[in-house]
Amino acid sequence: MADREHKGLVARWLEGKERSEDYARSTLPTNRFSLFWDILKGRFGRLMLVNLLVLVSLLPAIAIFVWRYLAINSDLMVGPYDSSFLFGYPAVPDATGLMEIVRFNQDLIFFSLLFPAGAIAALGLSGGMYIIRNLIWTEGVFVANDFLRGIRRNYWNVFEAVLVLVLFLFLAQTSSNLADLEVALGSRFSGWLIASKVVGYIFLALAVLVCLWMISLGINYKQGPWALFRNALVMTVGTFPQTLFFAVISLLPLIFFFFGITLLTAIGIVFYLLIGVSFFMLVWMDYSQWAFDKFVNPNLGVSTGRGLYNKDTKSVNYGEKDKPAEDSAAMREYHRMIVAQGKSKLVSRPIKPIDDDMDVYQLPESFSREDLKKLKESKDAIAADVKKYEDEHKNDAQYVEYNRQFEERERALRVEDEKKKKKKRPPKMLNKR
Repeated sequence: MADREHKGLVARWLEGKERSEDYARSTLPTNRFSLFWDILKGRFGRLMLVNLLVLVSLLPAIAIFVWRYLAINSDLMVGPYDSSFLFGYPAVPDATGLMEIVRFNQDLIFFSLLFPAGAIAALGLSGGMYIIRNLIWTEGVFVANDFLRGIRRNYWNVFEAVLVLVLFLFLAQTSSNLADLEVALGSRFSGWLIASKVVGYIFLALAVLVCLWMISLGINYKQGPWALFRNALVMTVGTFPQTLFFAVISLLPLIFFFFGITLLTAIGIVFYLLIGVSFFMLVWMDYSQWAFDKFVNPNLGVSTGRGLYNKDTKSVNYGEKDKPAEDSAAMREYHRMIVAQGKSKLVSRPIKPIDDDMDVYQLPESFSREDLKKLKESKDAIAADVKKYEDEHKNDAQYVEYNRQFEERERALRVEDEKKKKKKRPPKMLNKR
């Protein structure tokens, strides 16, 4: 017994309470905001572990930016960048634009290194985002196993998103450095060059939003590379105000690094070491699930509200407009599981309580054929008594109601499956994972 209880504790610790028998679907949050806080409070340890795994994959990219920062500061301290300054042999009469040239050459190297660093970062993001999505869907999570599964299933989609982001970053920084060089050399089009820098950074900001949608879409749906980029662009434009707001909210803790105060910077570093990346992924994935339920899943005929419990059982959208529903998406999955297991023999029919004086004949240590006959007769008498009790109470309200509800659920699910088979399959670019 102790060994069985120990195994049960280990299973619950590995899989989470969502897969335990005493977990009630009605305890699920009723909206995305409460779901976010429920995960943040109840899964803090797992969020920390996911944060650590993703941070390890981000280390090469972080190292490149730190290296670039140190290189720029050291050049500013020792570099001879004053105009009309004679240095070296042979003497150079004018150093105007030298700093911009050095910066341009340095950034070519640093931002080129981001491409292999991005390939490594995609490993952590694909595994971490997959775990966060499963937490939002209130599925049991085994962090190590699901992290590897997320890499196998989603790496190429996430890598495409990271590649697009790094490419836009490389182009924006290169064009910005070229504009700075032309302005330093006294170009007549300095105003237009400065405007081009602003436009470049605006496009970079839009690219960040598109890449965030590419990651969310790639983890939730099966689609090709071009379809992934196109759908992400559509989602960015179609939900731009909300997308911009939640992208800013997810990156809000970065504000600690811009105050220039040592204490606040230290707080920001500790926050990101503990849960900062997981916080960003949780905010974004929670918002994207809301957007998918509102704009994507209904058009695919996919149940909405996964991970949520809807108390209003008459207003749940399952993908067909104005379709009456008997329960929320989570409860529908729960009902499907009950139907698959079959009727409960303990609930669907009367069971005679053991409150009478009927006993099974006890065989003596030395028994004869007559004793065996008496044992069989006593068992037959008990079986007949149980059958009589079942016949007398089979029409009781509790059993009739249970059987009626079970049959209705079974019939409703069967009709729904028939409709899904007849319904036109969704486009290949968006197949539910």
